[in-house]
Formats: sequence, C-alpha cells, structure tokens
Amino acid sequence: MSRRCQLTGKKANNAFAISHSHRRTKRLQQVNLQNKRVWWAKGNRWVKLKLSTKAIKTLEKKGIDAMAKEAGINLNHY
Repeated sequence: MSRRCQLTGKKANNAFAISHSHRRTKRLQQVNLQNKRVWWAKGNRWVKLKLSTKAIKTLEKKGIDAMAKEAGINLNHY
C-alpha cells in the first residue's frame, strides 16, 4: 500500500534539499502517517486506519462517519 492517508488522501510532496552552497537536489517530504485504531460506534467495533496527524485532529472534531463519507470509503472493509 502506498504512503497515503486513507481519509484525506494526503501523500508525499516533491521538494528540493538545498545545500549550504545553494545546490538544489530533489527530495520527498513524506506525510506524517500513523497506524490508528478508531472506535466506529455505528459498526460497534474498532477500525484500523493509516491516517495523517492532520486527519486525526480533524477526526476528533468531525467524527469517523462524516470523514469516511467525504472520502468515499466503506468502513466495513477495514
């Protein structure tokens, strides 16, 4: 599976590593992904997801059902 947040779709960003002499070489800025168990009240069970830290903060505010509906994922498969 790719390094991508399952709820927000965040993925790596292309950037430059700039040296002291200002030479620029390509590098990747990876997303801060965490494997997280989230309680899904509607399904009455735990769901394991790979989430970005930003998604975890948003999850606490919106709830898992609303975010899963936005992302278009079915939580029965996780």
